[in-house]
Amino acid sequence: MDELRVFTGNAHPALARSVCDYLGIPLGKAEVFEFSNENIFVRIMENVRQRDVFVIQPICSPVNKSLVELLIMLDAFKRASAGRITAVVPYYGYGRTDKKDQPRVPITARLIADLLTTAGANRLLTIDLHAPQIQGFFNIPVDELTALPILSRYFHEKAIDNLVVVATDIGISKRARDLAAKLGTPLAIIEKRRIGNIEAAETLNVIGEVKGMRALTVDDEIDTAASLIGVVNTLLEHGATEVYACCTHPVFSGPVIERIASSPVKEVVVTDTIPVNGNKKLDRITVLSVASLLGEAIHRIHTGLSVGAMFE
Repeated sequence: MDELRVFTGNAHPALARSVCDYLGIPLGKAEVFEFSNENIFVRIMENVRQRDVFVIQPICSPVNKSLVELLIMLDAFKRASAGRITAVVPYYGYGRTDKKDQPRVPITARLIADLLTTAGANRLLTIDLHAPQIQGFFNIPVDELTALPILSRYFHEKAIDNLVVVATDIGISKRARDLAAKLGTPLAIIEKRRIGNIEAAETLNVIGEVKGMRALTVDDEIDTAASLIGVVNTLLEHGATEVYACCTHPVFSGPVIERIASSPVKEVVVTDTIPVNGNKKLDRITVLSVASLLGEAIHRIHTGLSVGAMFE
C-alpha cells in the first residue's frame, strides 16, 4: 500500500477523505484552485513517480468546472510520471447523452471518454452508469460498480411489509429486477415517454400490481424530481399505500427539494456519489455512503484482486 496514492479535486473532497479512512492512508496533497480569470491551476504537492494514483472526482455541479479540474489533474499526474492513473468518477456526468436520438446532436458521453483517456487516465472506476454501453466508449479498462447492495441492505434492514419494487422506466428495469431479487419482492414497471428535450415526462401506464402495496421506486439518478413526482402520484392513483424512492446519484438540481418536500413520497434514499449538503438536505432524504465500496475496489485494483468478486 506504500505505492498507493489517492487524490481529489474540489468536487467531493469529503468522499475522498472517507475512502482514505477506509484504506488507512492519508489523502494525497495537491493544490487545485481557480484564478480570477477562471483558469484552473493544479499542482501535485508530493512525489508520485511510478506510484499507483487514484483521482476521485465526480462530474457533478458545477459540472464543467469539475470535469476540467479532473482533466487537468490527470494531465498533471501523467507529466509527473505516475505509474498508473485511475480516474475514479463516482458520477459520470453527461452520461445521458449516450446516443444520437435526434438529428445533428453529439454523443457527449463518448467525447468525455475520449477526453479522460487523452488527459492521461489508464483506467476508469465508476458507479452505476446511466447506460452500460458507455463502458464501450473507452479503450482503457472500465470497472463499473453498483450501489444496489448498499441500497438493498438499507431496505432489507427496514423490513417494509408488502413491498413492491418499481422501475421508473423500462430502461432501468434490469437494475430494478436485481433489487427486487435481493429484497425478495415482486417487480412493477412504469411505462413513460419523455417529451422532447424538456425536463419532463408523460407517465403512461403501470405494468404490474401495486394496489394495496408499499412501492419502492428505483432509478439511477434524481435530477429535478419532476419524473419522480409523476411516478409517485401515478402509483398512489393505482392504489399503492405508500411510496419510497431510491437512486444512486442525487443530482438534485432546480426546485428538487421543494418538490420532494411537498410530495407524498415517504422517504428518498440516495448515496453520496454526489455531495448532498446545504440547502439540498431534507429530513425525508437519507444519504448512504459509498466510501467502503470505492475503497474496497481501489484496494482490489491496486493489489490485483478481482473487483467483480465483490458482488458475487
